[in-house]
Amino acid sequence: MDNSLKKRNRSRITRKYRVRNALKGCSERPRLSVSKTNLHLYAQLIDDEKGITIGGVGTVSKSNKDARKSKDTARQIGTQIAQIAKDKNINAVVFDRGRNKYHGILAQLADAAREAGLQF
Repeated sequence: MDNSLKKRNRSRITRKYRVRNALKGCSERPRLSVSKTNLHLYAQLIDDEKGITIGGVGTVSKSNKDARKSKDTARQIGTQIAQIAKDKNINAVVFDRGRNKYHGILAQLADAAREAGLQF
């Protein structure tokens, strides 16, 4: 692998852990982790104290079959993850954007989750 690719990958990993070290999810306020690939978008509610995933939804889940990554899909995933949180009696979360900037698709997902009743 070229040295510039190694440096880029190392920078991405460093950026991810720099953001994540400041965030810890608990059972009252789990971590809402968002990850995206070139084609898909995923959101999970994670309890870091117990080390379990409370719930998750993405563009590959059954409810979003044949969906691709877009702003409209991000809004749908935001409302779905908020509904999962409400079903588990969770009102507040810690938003974990990972290594991604908070704009575009991530901002749409976060705004939809806020409109559906989640606080972060």
